[in-house]
Amino acid sequence: MDTQAVRVEDLRKTYGDRTVVDGVSFDIARGETLALLGPNGAGKSTTVEILEGFRRRSGGRVEVLGADPETAGLDHRARLGIVLQSTGRTGPLTVRELLRQFSGFFSHPRDVDELIAAVGLVDQARLRVSKLSGGQRRRVDVALGIVGRPELLFLDEPTTGFDPHARREFWALIRRLQADGTTILLTTHDLDEAAQLADRVAVMVAGRVRAIGPVSDLGGEEARLPIVRWSEAGRPREERTARPFVLAESIARRLGCPPEDVEIVRPRLEDVYLRLVGEPAFVEGTAR
Repeated sequence: MDTQAVRVEDLRKTYGDRTVVDGVSFDIARGETLALLGPNGAGKSTTVEILEGFRRRSGGRVEVLGADPETAGLDHRARLGIVLQSTGRTGPLTVRELLRQFSGFFSHPRDVDELIAAVGLVDQARLRVSKLSGGQRRRVDVALGIVGRPELLFLDEPTTGFDPHARREFWALIRRLQADGTTILLTTHDLDEAAQLADRVAVMVAGRVRAIGPVSDLGGEEARLPIVRWSEAGRPREERTARPFVLAESIARRLGCPPEDVEIVRPRLEDVYLRLVGEPAFVEGTAR
């Protein structure tokens, strides 16, 4: 079996003279979770829609589970699970009825009652989907996405609108899927979510992949350097350095202030991300 679930090489998408995906390349190994990050307009949605087979590419090579999603048939699509940002399923069916209906579309579906338990909806199984809370409906969306035992799961902003408790429960569900060997492509604006769930993250800006790698390595060694922050002459200052304590003590002596007035910050994913998307060379142009 091929060790790569997804291969993307020099992917391009244009609309007339407007380029929205501009030479994107990355792989996703089987069983890996890749988080795709980027500001609105970066080209994330277009890239994912091409991988899902919903949109045609203008150039490049794409291989998903060994097939070109643009020409693959129903057998290939049955190997995918897709959880969109919003599905709008609020009809008269109960949770169990809806899952039973969808399970009939697959040759080897998950057991419906086991699936309901896996997504934490046992107490809501007989309720109409329209009566569920937003977080509970999101669990239904995930259940529908995995009822066919997909090899590759697409998750688009899965916890938007969740309260902290519901978000943590949802992450636990995703970790169970990861433990089962499911490959996951996650798009999210929640950087903590990416740090918690992803094996690697890719940052897209203006239709290009700006950086890709494990969270601990993202942005290179310079981006991981500690940041020393202080105020001088009424203006905020900061400097990156491999010797933050030495610099902090030097600044405190020079300004005649207590050392605690000088802050040392270890860069988080948010800091690295903002630095990547904020560089002028990579925020020019338009993309969707």
